Amino acid sequence: MAGAGDAAEEAKLSGLSKIFNGNTMRGRANVAKATYASIGLLIFYFSVKPKSKK
Repeated sequence: MAGAGDAAEEAKLSGLSKIFNGNTMRGRANVAKATYASIGLLIFYFSVKPKSKK
């Protein structure tokens, strides 16, 4: 996985492709962190939003 070619591959990427690269350990970790953060935000939103009155 991690080798000498990682620096060359990262140099070609730009924007979100560089941050969320699926070929590097750092990129996969960023994808996992973003997934956990979005799930946490959804749980927070649904626990905080006001209940509807009927």
